[in-house]
Amino acid sequence: MVDGECIGEIQSGLLVLLGVGQDDTEADVRLVADKIVQLRIFNDAEGKMNLSLKETGGGMLVVSQFTLLGDCRKGRRPSFLAAAPPLMANDYYEQFVALVQSAGIRVATGQFQAMMDVALVNDGPVTILIDSKKGF
Repeated sequence: MVDGECIGEIQSGLLVLLGVGQDDTEADVRLVADKIVQLRIFNDAEGKMNLSLKETGGGMLVVSQFTLLGDCRKGRRPSFLAAAPPLMANDYYEQFVALVQSAGIRVATGQFQAMMDVALVNDGPVTILIDSKKGF
């Protein structure tokens, strides 16, 4: 929701909070998009996490989230120096969305640099961090 208006919505699928770092490249964007589309985290007929988003026909809501790059190791205020500058972050955000769409996934988006109210019904719950630099 932006200014009280719903601008992006999916039913079943994934909510992706996408953080872009200043050291990220187009290769990182491709790696993360492919990983998320192919990740086997949805239940099969036996209740085992064995199906990908593509296999379930679910959608993806993609929200830009620079605060994921917040560094809280020093002091009490997060540093966002690792986050990409807005022009770069928006470009990679749009590339990510296009790559996911080209894989046949229905994509809804937030609004870049807007204050958003994001609602989630977490069926699981399953929350997974994916880092193209493999920091974890």
